[in-house]
Amino acid sequence: MSSERSTLITARPPGLVDVLDRILDKGLVIAGDIKVSLANVELLTLQIRLLVCSIDKAEQIGLNWWRYDTNLTTRAERAEAENLELRERLSELELEIRKLGATGTTRTEVTRTEIKKNTKNKGRRR
Repeated sequence: MSSERSTLITARPPGLVDVLDRILDKGLVIAGDIKVSLANVELLTLQIRLLVCSIDKAEQIGLNWWRYDTNLTTRAERAEAENLELRERLSELELEIRKLGATGTTRTEVTRTEIKKNTKNKGRRR
């Protein structure tokens, strides 16, 4: 009975785990085109290319876009910090503009003052 059982176990069709393991190891490419036409005039074409494989296999064939995607890397954190810093600076500038508007300073005077400040700051940085 045990010999029959071992034969049945080895002869069984591959299960879901086996299929997924093979797909991730070797890779699977699905390609297709969908064209929508009306009176022999092509209105829309969809080209579908799908690659399913493991990360190791993808790197072997030269795919590594996830390393540079800002949503998937630590660069996203840096970009978020920079975004926050820029928003704070924008708020400061808007507040400054409101103050200058309340004092009656003209736009030309503000521009000249800013140019002088920027020129002085650039000289200090060098």
